[in-house]
Amino acid sequence: MTVTDNDAAGAPILTPSGLRQFREDGFTVVRGLFGYDEIERLRAEFAALHAAGPVPGHFRPRESADPLAAYPRVMHPHEINDRARGVLLDARLRSALEALLGEEVLAAQSMFYFKPPGARGQALHQDNFYLRVEPGTCVAAWVACDVIDRENGGLEVVPGTHRMDVFCPEEADERVSFAREYVPPPPGLAAVPVDMAPGDVLFFNGSLVHGSGPNRSADRFRRSFIGHYVGRSAERIGVYYRTLTMSGDRVVLSESEGAGPCGTEFAPHGPH
Repeated sequence: MTVTDNDAAGAPILTPSGLRQFREDGFTVVRGLFGYDEIERLRAEFAALHAAGPVPGHFRPRESADPLAAYPRVMHPHEINDRARGVLLDARLRSALEALLGEEVLAAQSMFYFKPPGARGQALHQDNFYLRVEPGTCVAAWVACDVIDRENGGLEVVPGTHRMDVFCPEEADERVSFAREYVPPPPGLAAVPVDMAPGDVLFFNGSLVHGSGPNRSADRFRRSFIGHYVGRSAERIGVYYRTLTMSGDRVVLSESEGAGPCGTEFAPHGPH
């Protein structure tokens, strides 16, 4: 797998090989874009946010044998937390995203996943199935907040699917995926794992098929911060997504049809 190194001396965040991989495969990784101290502060911020209890419209922990009920993903944390907002609008991400999209970018969404030991993953899917960006697509910036590998439910991507249309998904296996949608790899293509270290960022096209398996580790979280972005030329997006300039100013786009939160969750089970 080709990756792109971040040059602290001020060189472009994405090298020609990184841009080429994004165009050819639909994704690329920038290693160490965020420092370990930054990631440590981000993890601490979300630990405190979780401990403080539910925030309506963003996350609601509940008692259950399901680890994801105790540690649900946090939706739009940038709207309730300054550090999350700072990461979503970070200048380094902006630089990389403008190179990938070839234009000014708008931030559309943030999420934080705790993914504790024993948690289900999210079946293979495409992000633009949910955002419904028109014209064009979205780009994700997936920031690793732990050592991430196959054991603790790291991401897998299907290279080349970014050139394809948005698929009509099948129903996922509820035993291993918290989300309903599942897109099987097209014939001749296969999912490949993307191992990451804290501070690495995976950038990928909104049509790229990707997902993750369960966290099968005994004691390792797989925390990650995700931002979704669109080009300034986008005209429509799902009403759930509230676009901002990278300076933080609200930009209202027209509503596209068929959109929803990124990952339609199976109905929750009661305490057991």
